[in-house]
Amino acid sequence: MTEEITILHTNDFHSHFENWPKIRRYLENQKRQLVRENHTVLTFDIGDFMDRVHPLTEATMGQANVDLLNEVGYDAVTVGNNEMLGFPHAVMDEMYERANFKVLLANVKDRQTATTPKWASQYQIIETKAKTKLGIIAFTAPFILTFPLLGWDPQAASEALKPLLAELTPKVDCIILLSHLGLPTDRFLADNFSQLDLIIGAHTHHLLPEGEERNHSLLAAAGKYGQHVGKISLTLEAGKIIAKQASVQSTADLPALPTDDVEIAKAYETGKKLLQKQKIALLPTTYAKDSNAANRLVDLGLKALELKTNTKVAMLSTGLFLNDLPAGPVNAFDLHQLLPHAVHANRVTLTGENLLRLYREVNKNRMFMRAAKIRGMGFRGDTWGEIIWDGLTQSKTGELLVNGEALDLQAKYQVGSLDHYLFIPYFPTLEIAGENELLYDTVFREDFGDYLAQKFPQL
Repeated sequence: MTEEITILHTNDFHSHFENWPKIRRYLENQKRQLVRENHTVLTFDIGDFMDRVHPLTEATMGQANVDLLNEVGYDAVTVGNNEMLGFPHAVMDEMYERANFKVLLANVKDRQTATTPKWASQYQIIETKAKTKLGIIAFTAPFILTFPLLGWDPQAASEALKPLLAELTPKVDCIILLSHLGLPTDRFLADNFSQLDLIIGAHTHHLLPEGEERNHSLLAAAGKYGQHVGKISLTLEAGKIIAKQASVQSTADLPALPTDDVEIAKAYETGKKLLQKQKIALLPTTYAKDSNAANRLVDLGLKALELKTNTKVAMLSTGLFLNDLPAGPVNAFDLHQLLPHAVHANRVTLTGENLLRLYREVNKNRMFMRAAKIRGMGFRGDTWGEIIWDGLTQSKTGELLVNGEALDLQAKYQVGSLDHYLFIPYFPTLEIAGENELLYDTVFREDFGDYLAQKFPQL
C-alpha cells in the first residue's frame, strides 16, 4: 500500500508582506485539497521569515511575523541569520512564546547555558497516519564571527549532523533537513550524508523549480521574498520513499482578491503608526542626504558612530541615508525610513600605516562606488554613494592629518565604521590588518536615534 506525503515550504520571506495574502490562501487551499485526497500534508518555513526593513516587523520586533505563521499552522520552522542577528538575545528568548508551531534548530547553543535555545528543539519526529516516522532536523548558517556577539554559539552543520543522524536513523523511516545554510552547503551535505532523504534549502535565495537530485537526496528551494512557494511530493511504500518530486508555484500567478491590497496597506500603516508614537528628537533645521548640502545627514551619522564606538575618527557612506530629514519632530518611523538597514557599528584599531592604506583604498574605489549597487549583508538601500570621513583630512601638501595632527605611521588609531564595510570586498585592510570590535547590541539607526536625542532633545 502506497502513502502520499506532500510538503509545502517557504523560505527567505524577509517580511515581504505584500505577498502574504496570496501565499496564505495557497497554503490553506492546498492543505484542504490534499487532505481530501488522503495525503499527509506538512508545512515548513526555512528561515529569514523576518526582516526589520518592514515597519510592522520593526514596531513589533517580529511578533507580527509570528502571527502570520500562526495563521497557516506551520508544522515547523527554523530561523535564519536575519532572526539570529536582527534581534537581541532577550527578544529572541520571547519571540516564539505564542507560536503554534515547533521551532527547530540543531547547530546553535545558548552561550549562557551551553544548550539548545529554550525556544527551539534539536529535532522533531512526525508520525503519519500510515505510521511512517519522519525525522525533521534544522540548521541555520553558522556565522562564527557575529553570533557569539549576541550570546549564541554556532556549530558547523557537518559536525552537528553526525550525532543527530546517529540518534535519529534507528528511530525514523526518513530524514528531512530544513537548511538555512545555502546551496553549496546543501550539495556538500547531500554528497557526504546519504541518510538525508530531503534537503529543503534557503539562505542563498536559490530557486530550484524542479528540485535537484544529488546522491541519495532531493534538494528543494523556493527562492526569496515570497515570490514562490515550494511543493514536494513523496510516495512511500512500507515507510520507504519510492518516488519524490519538487516543484514551485509562482506567487505572481496566483489569483488576487480585492481585500489583498487592504490587508497589505493595513500591515504597513499599523507598523507606521506604532513607530510614529516613539518620539526621538526635535530638529532645528532640515538635514539632507546630499553630501554637498550645508547641513548633511552624513555629518550627524559620523558623530553618532563616534559616540557609539567611543572614537574620534569615523568613516560613513552617504548611500546609507535614503532621504532627507526635515526640520521638526523626529520619530522612530522617520528613522526607519531613513535607515532601514540591518547594519551595526564596528570599532576598528589600525596602525597609522594601515589607516593610510585604508584611506587610499577608499580613494581608489571612490568613483566606482558612487553609483555601485550594493545588495545584502545588512544593506537595504540602493546605491553606495561615497565614504565621508570625520577626523581624517588631507593637508594642502598631501599629508594625512588625524584630528589636525600629522599621521604617525607607527601609532595605533581607533576608527568608527560599520560591520557592512568589513564584509564587502572593497576595503580589505579592515579585515586583513584591523582589530575589529563589532557592536551588535544595536543597529545603526538606533545609534543614530540616540545621538539625535542627545543633540536635539525634545522640548
